Amino acid sequence: MSAFKGSYVHSIDNKGRVNLPAKLRKYISPEANDTFIVTRGFDQCIFGYPLDEWYNYEQAIRGLRSSSADSRFVMRHLLQYASEVQLDGQSRIMLPQKLLQFAEIKNDALILGVLERIEIWDPDIYEQYIQQQEASYEEVAEKVFQNNDIPT
Repeated sequence: MSAFKGSYVHSIDNKGRVNLPAKLRKYISPEANDTFIVTRGFDQCIFGYPLDEWYNYEQAIRGLRSSSADSRFVMRHLLQYASEVQLDGQSRIMLPQKLLQFAEIKNDALILGVLERIEIWDPDIYEQYIQQQEASYEEVAEKVFQNNDIPT
């Protein structure tokens, strides 16, 4: 089980490759075989799942009702962007152009560890996302954790 956390900024080279920080690489399980599935995320970012975590996510997708128009739309949209990428010898992954365009990532990438996945953002778009939130972090955390046993 992955436990990605932290944030890191790395440059994107002209081939669309970005370095995966060592502090994140240590959480990749051997079962992932240095392979990631990258796809369109939410809020204009790229999701990156180690292969073993992707299989778990894929099971959840398989559980969606194909009779539901919304489910079919989400499945099609999510999976049409999905690409398998390998960590190369310099610990980089290549991000497909269509994903870089979707996320509007040009030179630098903000890489966030989000437990079972990484998120890859344009740093300015991520800052805009944070600034556009109507409630404070504390207000949202109180609402999200209200019925959980997580200390706040």
